[in-house]
Amino acid sequence: MKENKVLDKMIHFVVHNSFLFTVGIMCLVHAVMLGVTFVAHVMPVMYFNILSVVVYLFCIILCKVGYIMPVYVSILLEVSIYAIYATHYMGWNSGSTNYLFAIVPIIIYFGCFLLKGAKRWLIALALVLNLAIFVALYLIYYDAKPVYALDPIYRTILMLFSSFVMIFSVIFYNFIYIYSSENEMVSLKQKNKQLSADAHEDALTNLLNRRGFLPVVDEMMKGEYTKHFCIAFCDLDNFKRINDTYGHDCGDEVLRHITRLLKREMNGCEICRWGGEEFVILMRDYDFEVAKSKMEYIRKTVETTPTVFFNMRINITVTIGLEENKDFYQTPEEIIRVADERMYYGKQHGKNIVIYEYLQSEDE
Repeated sequence: MKENKVLDKMIHFVVHNSFLFTVGIMCLVHAVMLGVTFVAHVMPVMYFNILSVVVYLFCIILCKVGYIMPVYVSILLEVSIYAIYATHYMGWNSGSTNYLFAIVPIIIYFGCFLLKGAKRWLIALALVLNLAIFVALYLIYYDAKPVYALDPIYRTILMLFSSFVMIFSVIFYNFIYIYSSENEMVSLKQKNKQLSADAHEDALTNLLNRRGFLPVVDEMMKGEYTKHFCIAFCDLDNFKRINDTYGHDCGDEVLRHITRLLKREMNGCEICRWGGEEFVILMRDYDFEVAKSKMEYIRKTVETTPTVFFNMRINITVTIGLEENKDFYQTPEEIIRVADERMYYGKQHGKNIVIYEYLQSEDE
C-alpha cells in the first residue's frame, strides 16, 4: 500500500513537471550520444552534442523560471538540426532520423498545452515540417556514403539507442496524456459533484438548503408507499442579539453547534437550514404524538446545552412549530408554511416553546 502511494506520487510529480522531465531526458540523451560519438571518433557530432547538452541545461533554467515557449521552440529546432547534422556525418543507418519521430508526441502534447484556439495551426505546421525533413533526409542520404564510416558496433548502438528513445517517447507521452485526461475527468466529476452539493447544501452547516430540501419533502408527499411524516420549523430565539453582542463568528459557531445537536438527536431525519437561524426537520414515519415529544426534548436539549465559544458559554433557546402531513396538503410549501406560522405564533407568545396546534400553544 505504501509502495503504491510512493509510485503515485512519483507519477504525479513526473506528469506535473513534464516539461522539466522532458528537457532533463533530452539532456541525458545527448550526454549518452556525446560519449558514443567520442568513442567512435565522430568529432563534429560530438561537438554538436556538447552544444546540445548546454542548450538543454539552459532550458532547464528556463523551465524553472516558467519560460516554457522558448523551451518548446528550442526542442523542435535542436532535434531537427541534430537529425540533419548527424545524418550527414554518420549516414542514414545511424538512426539519427528516429529522433524526428521521437519529438512528434512532444510537438502535439506540449503544443496543445501552449497554443490555444487558432494558433494551433502551428502544431500542424510543425508536424508537416518535421515530416518534410524526414522525407528530404531519406531522399538525400538513404544511399549516400556518410562522411564518417562507422564501425558496425557503433552504428548498431546508435540505431538501437535512437529506436529506444523513439519508442520511449511515444509510450511516455501517450501515458501522460491518458493520465492527465483521467485526472481531468476525475477533477471535473468532483467539481460537478461539489457544484451540485453547493446548490443543495448550506455552506456553513453542510445541511440541506431549501433547494435541496423541498424536493425531498415533495417526494415524500407523492410517495407510493407512505406519506406519513411530520415537519418541524425551528427558529433560534434572540439570535440577532448574539451576533450583536458576541460577533458573527460566535453566531456561526452557535449555528454549527445547533446543527451538531440536531444531527445527533434527529438521526435518520432530513434537516434543512431554511435561512439565517431557521431550521426545518422532516421526520419520516413519525407519529404526531411521538414528534411532539421529540420536539419538546429537542427544545429542552437546546436550552440546557450552551455553545462554548472562546471559554464563553452562550445560552440559547428555540421556538418550534410542528405539523404532520395531511391529505389536503398538495405541496411542500403548504405544510412548511403551517409549521412556520405555528413557530411564529410561539415567538409572539413567549418563545422557547413547541406549538403543535394551529394558533394554539401548549407547553408540554
